[in-house]
Amino acid sequence: MVFALGVVLFALGIALSIALHEAGHMWTAQTLGMKVRRYYIGFGPKIFSFRRGETEYGLKAIPAGGFCDIAGMTAIDELADDEVDRAMYKQKAWKRIVVMSGGIVMNFVLGFVLIVVLAVGWGLPNPETRAVVEKTVCVAPTQAGKESGYALATCTGDGPAAAAGIRAGDVITAVNGTETATFGDLVKATQPLSGTADFTIDRDGQTLVLPVQVQQAQRWVNPPGSTLEDPLPPVSQEVGAIGVGAPPGIVQYSLLSAIPASVSYTGDIFVQTAHALTQMPAKVVDLWDAVTGGERGKDTPISVVGASVIGGEVAEEGLWQVFIGMLATLNFFLGMFNLLPLLPLDGGHIAVTVYEKIRNSIRKMRGLAAGGPVDYMKLMPVTYVFVVLGGAYMLLTLTADIVNPIQLFP
Repeated sequence: MVFALGVVLFALGIALSIALHEAGHMWTAQTLGMKVRRYYIGFGPKIFSFRRGETEYGLKAIPAGGFCDIAGMTAIDELADDEVDRAMYKQKAWKRIVVMSGGIVMNFVLGFVLIVVLAVGWGLPNPETRAVVEKTVCVAPTQAGKESGYALATCTGDGPAAAAGIRAGDVITAVNGTETATFGDLVKATQPLSGTADFTIDRDGQTLVLPVQVQQAQRWVNPPGSTLEDPLPPVSQEVGAIGVGAPPGIVQYSLLSAIPASVSYTGDIFVQTAHALTQMPAKVVDLWDAVTGGERGKDTPISVVGASVIGGEVAEEGLWQVFIGMLATLNFFLGMFNLLPLLPLDGGHIAVTVYEKIRNSIRKMRGLAAGGPVDYMKLMPVTYVFVVLGGAYMLLTLTADIVNPIQLFP
């Protein structure tokens, strides 16, 4: 029941993201005096529609997108008598760019709002990445397995770190000369050790080197080859430990403090999303392998169907913070993807407008009249190629999601 609810809610979240994207175009066009003929969510057969003012609003049967029909988006559009002066292609360049950017901005705004909700409701990853000692503790000799939540056994007394003089607030910058930029680096550098090791400490700007007697303990650790994108089951091993507590991995914020934290976290997501966009062509091979019986990697692209199913899975596990984070990331991806300077994407229309503005500026400096609108018919072959390739890519991801879906939870 919860799974089905999660699938429906995520699908509705996608529909809302698309609706707001198109609404961004509509609202900016109406505000700047252009005529919006139709605003529809979905494609295919019409389910219902109604007219308010000069705009027809409606819903279509296939929930795979939407559109906002603005009069005169290109010079090849047929115009009614009352649309000639309000045609989009006749407007100033900045107005056209604002309208074409309206949907992208809406996706970014919605994504940011979801990140703020995440920060206040559940928290964001701790921005403190250094190997800061939150506290010193004893070293538990053993650790229980997954069925007991990987709980540590009880222990008493000081651990090796406290005995060596390490204090809360110290930053461990190196272990036996190996730099430890993050707490994860500290764990990786310590686990293979036994006996005495030199830990370099930054304490209020002062550098100290403290010898620490590394203690052996049983722990469940990630095996070699395990990554965040493709994790492997942890294994039980004897490893080195010194008894230091890491800062909390997740920090929950008040509404006021969530704003700057969300801005910083959104910047990280933008970097990751841009990287994912550059990797999309290379993922065709991985998707094809998944369709033909190979292993489906967790970092392969997914369709709307696959995303909704994953939304249902995380909801069933009670991971609503992951659910919200996925919706936020989806909106950032939609916004950045639409920025690509390719027709029929918004970025393609923006690129054409920028070209016309630069061309006319150069013509003006040369004492010539402004040139006419770009002939979109000459751009149609390139547009068709992109549409065909994009459609094939979407079909491939959909097929992979059906025959070999991503399994987040074994």
